[in-house]
Amino acid sequence: MTGTSAADDRQGDPRAAAALAAAALLAVDPHGLGGVRLKGPAGAIRDAWMARLHAFLATEAPVVRIPAHAGAGRLLGDIDLTATLASGRPVRERGLLAGADGGIIELRSAERVDPQIAAILSAALDRGVAAVAREGFIGMPACRFGLVALDESCDDDPPPPAALVERLGLRVDLAVFGTLVPPVPGWQDLSAARARLSGVVVGADMVEALVRTGEALGVRSERAVILAVRAARAAAALAGRLMVAEEDAEIAAVLTLAPRATRLPAPEQAHEPAPDPAEDALQDSAPETDDRTDAQPPTDGGGRIEDRVLAAAKAALPPHLLDLLIGQDSVRRGAPPAAGRKNRNEQAAQRGRQISSAAGDPRRGPRLDLIATLRAAVPWQRVRALDATGSGLRFRASDLRVRRYRVHKGCTTIFCVDASGSAALDRLAEAKGAVEQMLASCYVRRDEVALVAFRGRDAEIVVPPTRSLQRARTCLAGLPGGGGTPLADGIATACRMAQETGLRGRTPTLVVITDGRSNVGFGGVTGRERATADALSAARDVSTQRIRALLIDSSSRPEPQARALASTMGALYLPLPHANAATLYGAVRAGADALMAVRP
Repeated sequence: MTGTSAADDRQGDPRAAAALAAAALLAVDPHGLGGVRLKGPAGAIRDAWMARLHAFLATEAPVVRIPAHAGAGRLLGDIDLTATLASGRPVRERGLLAGADGGIIELRSAERVDPQIAAILSAALDRGVAAVAREGFIGMPACRFGLVALDESCDDDPPPPAALVERLGLRVDLAVFGTLVPPVPGWQDLSAARARLSGVVVGADMVEALVRTGEALGVRSERAVILAVRAARAAAALAGRLMVAEEDAEIAAVLTLAPRATRLPAPEQAHEPAPDPAEDALQDSAPETDDRTDAQPPTDGGGRIEDRVLAAAKAALPPHLLDLLIGQDSVRRGAPPAAGRKNRNEQAAQRGRQISSAAGDPRRGPRLDLIATLRAAVPWQRVRALDATGSGLRFRASDLRVRRYRVHKGCTTIFCVDASGSAALDRLAEAKGAVEQMLASCYVRRDEVALVAFRGRDAEIVVPPTRSLQRARTCLAGLPGGGGTPLADGIATACRMAQETGLRGRTPTLVVITDGRSNVGFGGVTGRERATADALSAARDVSTQRIRALLIDSSSRPEPQARALASTMGALYLPLPHANAATLYGAVRAGADALMAVRP
């Protein structure tokens, strides 16, 4: 297209138009919408979007910036040691959250936020900071705020904590913009919209349209629909309306429901064929009746409202639904939200990076955290002075705080591949390509990859745990396929390798690629009934050993036997009937953080 740049093409994306309005919607109702997940790297585009948000906020609205490494004391208020020691009485600092009342909190590098900080922010968004204080945190006045989570994660990085992101109504991906964020005329003064918001009414038809849109997109969270209704009310207030219109519901669906989609909407039913003229004549000659039970609901000439809202959301669906599918599967199975790469690290007593402090005895090995110990002892000095003589600070054993460290622990991904039957060549080609891509991308992280293939009457370790791409290619070169399906022996071999990997101080992750059907049991005994029982027994061993696992169903359609095997194994289940090496690699990388959360 002559004279049209890629940036101009991106501005035609419906997500770009909605993202332009997201800043204004958040400025109109920051606490009601919870906030926005702003995904994209630091740079001119993000700075322009944030500058627009700051311009839209009320003049008196504060903006508080919280780094990802901030501690709970800094958020909720902690002992000010300097002022306390100078005055001789406990003096508390004013927490960052206390200064955010009626404004915005910017959370930098949200993908690296500590789980405790994410929990505090989530509780504050749900119930207010006063309720958080009553639940055991340091007391502080209540405040209401919106949160801007700046997500700088790339494709291979873990996302921000799911529990925190779920409470943020709006989601904006800066990739929908070109080289800059264009200005939006007419949105410079939002005070009238904020005053109008409380009087905006949402009709039952609009609520139903948003609910049905969420159902069609596979959005399982009721919170998302509530946030969509709030976004529609804010859009109506912004447009000067007291009743939510269809365009308000559409922009709400684009910003709240489409980014949470876990499936594509079902295709529209085909139009009914034209009626036969003979039947028309027969129906015309029949007497008219007043029976209207089969009549369709009235429309406005352009289809039902929910259909048009769904169409707007469908046009804004994110391109990578696979990541969302895996994350939703982890939440559905009751796993805690992934905390990012921190879950890959083990706590050590004497080395690594300090992450926090905890009550403990430094005489047993851990190092004393003097500052944390002082903060724990200061609030009790007035009470302890009643039964003691002399001056100076008085300590108890319960005041002692020790440093907690974290040291990196490498990961080993073990592929367990079905190399039997007529489809063996395709499955092996997919596995070989995925192994090579894993090795090419994980060298910097010092991760390892291994491959176990099962065929005939037993399983074989094709690639032992390695970081060498050349070694893996050599091992994979002559791998044959075909024969029976000893699924039980394959799972058992991979399980033993995972146990050995754990003894070497690494974290194993098992990826089983199979359709779940087996015809060879332990010891080469044939028979489907015996083979299935042995496979389930091997799967239970994986669950007992608490090995993180992902089962990829390679059958042409989701297989009940594969799903049952994944359930017995305690694994995430992902059907990929026509996966190639790139899709398989993407599934394993996208599911890595969900797998880290399945087994603590």
